[in-house]
Amino acid sequence: MTETTTDTQQTYHMPRIGDAAPEFTAESTQGPVNFPSDYKGKWVILFSHPADFTPVCTSEFMTFAVMEDEFRKYNTELVGVSVDGLYSHIAWLRTIREKMEFRGWKNVDVKFPLIDDVSMNVSRKYGMIMPGEAETSAVRAVFIIDPEAKVRTILYYPLSTGRNFDEILRVVKALQTADEFNVATPADWRPGERVIVPTAGSCGVAENRMTGGEEDVECVDWFFCTKAIDEETVEKAIQK
Repeated sequence: MTETTTDTQQTYHMPRIGDAAPEFTAESTQGPVNFPSDYKGKWVILFSHPADFTPVCTSEFMTFAVMEDEFRKYNTELVGVSVDGLYSHIAWLRTIREKMEFRGWKNVDVKFPLIDDVSMNVSRKYGMIMPGEAETSAVRAVFIIDPEAKVRTILYYPLSTGRNFDEILRVVKALQTADEFNVATPADWRPGERVIVPTAGSCGVAENRMTGGEEDVECVDWFFCTKAIDEETVEKAIQK
C-alpha cells in the first residue's frame, strides 16, 4: 500500500511485517527522538492516537503508563505519536496526572515519549492516517518492532474502540518466545501453555514424531505437533 501527500507529492510505502521500521527524527515530551536508532537492542511499541484531550485516548495513555514497567520486564519500550503539537501534549499529560481517574488509577505520570507530529510525517510514513476514518487524525495503530528494528506486528483500531492492552503484551511475549525457542504459538496462547513445533520437513521426521521418537513432542497428526515449555522457563528466557 502507498500514500501520496498532496503537498509534497511524496509517496510513502506503508510498512509491512518484516520490513525495516521507517526512520524519523522528531521532538517529544521526553526530548528529541531518533527512531529507531535510539532503541537499538530493544523491542518497541510505537503507537498512535487520534488526538490529545479525548476520552478514549486518555484511558489508553493511563493504561500504557500503568503498564510501562511490565513492558520493560520484556525489554520493551513505549513511544506514542499523534498529530498534536508538543505544548498540547505537555498540557494533556499534565491534566492526566493532576485530574484524571480511570479504573481507580490516579496521579498517573506518563513518562514515555509522546511525539509531536503536527507535520504528519511520522503518521504518514507508518500509514496511521486513514482518510476513510479521518483526514487529519491518526487511527489507533500499534507497531511492535524488534531489537533489529524490524516490524513484527501491526494492529489497527478505529477511532471509537480502545485497544486491548493485555493482548498487546501477550503478543510481545509470544514473539519473544517464538524467537527464543524456535516455535510457534497457538490461538490464545499464554506462557505455560503448550507451543507448536515447526512442521516436519520430511517424511522421516514426520514418522519419527508420530511414533513417539522425538522426546517431549506430542502429535495430533504429522503437521500438528506440540511440546510443553513451562511458564517459569518461558518467563526466565524472555524477561530482561
